Amino acid sequence: MTRPQVPAVTVAASSNRTGTVTVRATDQGLPVDIRFDRGEYRYGAPALAAEILRLTRRSAIAARAERRAELAAIGVPDSVLDRLALPTRQAAVDELDRLDDADTGQTSWLRRS
Repeated sequence: MTRPQVPAVTVAASSNRTGTVTVRATDQGLPVDIRFDRGEYRYGAPALAAEILRLTRRSAIAARAERRAELAAIGVPDSVLDRLALPTRQAAVDELDRLDDADTGQTSWLRRS
């Protein structure tokens, strides 16, 4: 019986709202590709660094959810995935929404339960 191959690294990308900064990061939070427009220099190095870190965190969350889906597809039990602290897609979406609210304030007048 042949075992399915598990990808060595899972990567996801995040961009800022204007698409001028994009970061690809692994599920471990290591940025592997950073791209930004020259115009981002006008905001200064600290602002650019903060944006890169913010997008790296977002990419890592998305990559961890993707990693969970990949492992679940080859039959790894949910209990093991939970122990690995890999979020479900919904948990990742909820965490990304929480980060967005923390960065920009609440984006809706509707209450979340």
